[in-house]
Amino acid sequence: MARSGAALDMTKLLAARFRAAGDRPYLASALYALTVVASAEVPTMGVDRRWRCYVSPAFVDATPVAELAGVWVHEVAHLLRDHHGRADRLPAADQRDRHRINVAQDCEINDDLLADGLRLPADRVEPARFGLPEGQLFETYLAGLPPLPRSHDCGSGAHGRPSPWELDESAGPACLGPVEAEALRRHTAEAMRAHRRSRGTLPAGWQRWADELLEPTVDWRRALSGAVREAAAWAGGAVDYTYSRPSRRTPALRGVVLPSLRRPLPRVAVVIDTSGSMGDAEIAAALAEVTGVLREVGVRGNRVTVLACDADVHAVSRVTAAEQITLAGGGGTDMRVGIGAALATADRPNIVIVLTDGFTPWPDEVPSCRLIAALVGDAAPTPPAWVETVRVTA
Repeated sequence: MARSGAALDMTKLLAARFRAAGDRPYLASALYALTVVASAEVPTMGVDRRWRCYVSPAFVDATPVAELAGVWVHEVAHLLRDHHGRADRLPAADQRDRHRINVAQDCEINDDLLADGLRLPADRVEPARFGLPEGQLFETYLAGLPPLPRSHDCGSGAHGRPSPWELDESAGPACLGPVEAEALRRHTAEAMRAHRRSRGTLPAGWQRWADELLEPTVDWRRALSGAVREAAAWAGGAVDYTYSRPSRRTPALRGVVLPSLRRPLPRVAVVIDTSGSMGDAEIAAALAEVTGVLREVGVRGNRVTVLACDADVHAVSRVTAAEQITLAGGGGTDMRVGIGAALATADRPNIVIVLTDGFTPWPDEVPSCRLIAALVGDAAPTPPAWVETVRVTA
C-alpha cells in the first residue's frame, strides 16, 4: 500500500527482506507477516502494533540491500520482543518520553544484531554510544540514558504510542491482532530452538528471548502466595457442625436442638529444612512470604505451627511473625520426620508447607492434608507428583 510521496522501490525492499529471511530462516515467518505501507512521512522504517511496516521510499533508495536487510530484522525484533507491551508496563513518567524509550529499545536490539554480523546504517544506536554495557534489556538501558532530542521514532510497535505517520487502527491493509501476534512469537521461538538444535548456534539475545518465551521465569513469590491461598481456601471450605451456635431452625422443632454449620479457618504447619545445605537468606525470604500470606488470609499465630527439622525435629513453636522463629539443626535431611511430627500434633494441620532444598526423601503415601513444597535453589530435585511444588529462586 502506498501513501503520499515518491514511488517505493518494492523490488529492492523485498529483495532485502528475502535476504534477511534466507540468512536467518527462524525469522522468516515473522518477516513475511509484516505488511508494507509506503510513506514519505516516516523517516526511515517503523512498525505499528498491528504488524504494519511503514517504509520511506527515499530511505530505500539511499540504503544498500545488505543494510536494508538489517533494518528489516531490527523492526521485526521490536514486535517479536513485545516492546510496545513492555513499554505499557513502564512507570507513567517513563512512558511519556517515547523517544528515550525507543533509543533504549534500539540499544537492546542493535548490539545483538551487530554481534550476529548484520549490517546496519551508520547512524545506528548502540549501548557503547552512551557508555552502557551490551546484552541488557531496554528497561535497564532506559535508567542509564540521558535526556535525548526528539528525533528517534520506530513507531507504536516499539514505544507503544501512535506516531503521526501511522494508519488508524481499522484503516489500511489486513494486519495482525494480539492473538495472532502471540502465536507468531511462539512459532518463531520454536523455530529458533529447532535451529539451535540442528546448527548449534543462535545469537545470545535471541536465545535468551526464545528461552524466556517458551519457558518463562515464574515469580516464585506470586506462585507461593497462590498455592498457600488456594490451600487455605480449600481447607476453609470444609464445614463442620457446632452446637455453640444453634441452628436458626431450632425454634421450629420442639425439644430438638440442631447444630449450625461453621466454616473453620485452616490450621497450618511450616516445616523448615535446617540441614547444613540450606542458605539462611533463602529460608528467610520464603518464610517471610509464607507468614505474610497467612496473615492476609486470616490465619494467625495461634493456628501456625513451625517445626525446625533436619533429620530430626529440633524445635516446635507457634509464632505470629517470621522473626520469632528459632532455627536449629545443621545435620542430615529427612523432611518425612518433620511432616510426620506436624501431623501428629494435637491440632492436626490442614496444610503443611515444607521449605527445603529438595535433597530429602518424601513420604510414601499422600498425607490427609494439602502439602506444599517450597524448593529453595535452582538445583533442587523434583519431589513426587502429588506434592504441590513452588521453586524459590534467589
